[in-house]
Amino acid sequence: MSQKVAKIEELPPSEVLEEIRSLNQVLDEVLPFKKLDHNILIATWNIRAFGGLTEKWEAGDADSPKRDLHSLLAIAQIISRFDIIAIQELKGDLKAFRHMLKVLGNHWSFILTDVSGGDEGNSERLAFLFDTRKVKLSGLACELVVPNEQVTGIKEGAFSRQFARTPYAVGFRVEDKTFVLVSMHVLYGNTPSDREGELKAIAEWMSDWASYMHSFDQSLVLLGDFNIDRIGDPRYEAFVSTGLKVPEDLWQVRRTLIDHQTKFYSQIAWFENHAQIPQLSIQYLHGGVFDFGPYLLKKRDLTPFQMSWRISDHLPLWAEFSTKS
Repeated sequence: MSQKVAKIEELPPSEVLEEIRSLNQVLDEVLPFKKLDHNILIATWNIRAFGGLTEKWEAGDADSPKRDLHSLLAIAQIISRFDIIAIQELKGDLKAFRHMLKVLGNHWSFILTDVSGGDEGNSERLAFLFDTRKVKLSGLACELVVPNEQVTGIKEGAFSRQFARTPYAVGFRVEDKTFVLVSMHVLYGNTPSDREGELKAIAEWMSDWASYMHSFDQSLVLLGDFNIDRIGDPRYEAFVSTGLKVPEDLWQVRRTLIDHQTKFYSQIAWFENHAQIPQLSIQYLHGGVFDFGPYLLKKRDLTPFQMSWRISDHLPLWAEFSTKS
C-alpha cells in the first residue's frame, strides 16, 4: 500500500512542530522585527535547487528530492521575517515554491522571471517575494539586457556575450519611499577568473543603468549571488569597480553553510555619492545573515552537505533600512 501524501497545511508531527517553535524563538532574538511605518527588511537568499518537493514530513533515503515538508516549513518561517526577499536558484519546477506560499499566507505576493535558457542558465528563475501589508509594486519590472550594439562598448575583456542569467529589476514602494531592487545570480564558471568578466560587465552596466533612474526618481539596490570569494580579490574588485558600496558591517560576515572562510557569494550593495545616480531613498541601519545550521533538522544528524539539499548551502543575507525621512 502506498504511503499517504502529507500536506503542508496539516498540523506537523510533534517533533517538527517543536523545532519550528524553537526556530521562531531564535529568529525573534537574532533578527529585527518588521515594524510598520518604521523600517523595511530586505534579504537575498540563494535557495539551492529550489524546485521539487517530497510530500512527506521526513524524506527517506530513497526519496528525491531531499527537500521535504519539514525543510520547506522551516524555509517559510525564515522568509516570513523579511518584507522583501530576492530568491535565486528558483527552478522551472515551482512545486516547493507554490507549497511555501500556502504557509506564508494570502498577504504575500511574488514576481518572477521565466526560466533562463541555455546550459549556463541552469533552468533557473529569479524571484522576489514581498509582504503586501507593507510593500507595493511601484510599476517597474524588467530583465536587464545589454543591447547588441553596446556589448562591444564595454571595456575589453569584460564581456563577450549576454548575461547567462539576466539581472531582474523590480520597483517597490514602502510608504512614500520608492526604490528598485536588482537581483542577480552570476555565472560561476570553471575557475574564479571566469567570473571576473561578468562581474566587471555588471558593474559597468549597472552604473550606466542606475543613472537612468532619474527618470523614475528611484534609487537602486543590487543584491543576489555574485560568486565573490572574498573582499580584495579580483572578483570583488571587479564588482565594486564603478562605485558599488557594500556596507562595512557586511564585509566579513560569512555567507555559506559549508565554507566559513572564503565564500562571500551573496552581496547587497548600492551606489553612493554619484552626481548622476539617485541616493538611496531609504536609510541603511545594519545587516547580517541568519545561520540556520545549528537550529534545523537536528535529530537527523546531517552533514552540512546533506542539509544543503534540504535547506540551502547559502545563508540568507539581510539588511534593515529605515523608512523615516
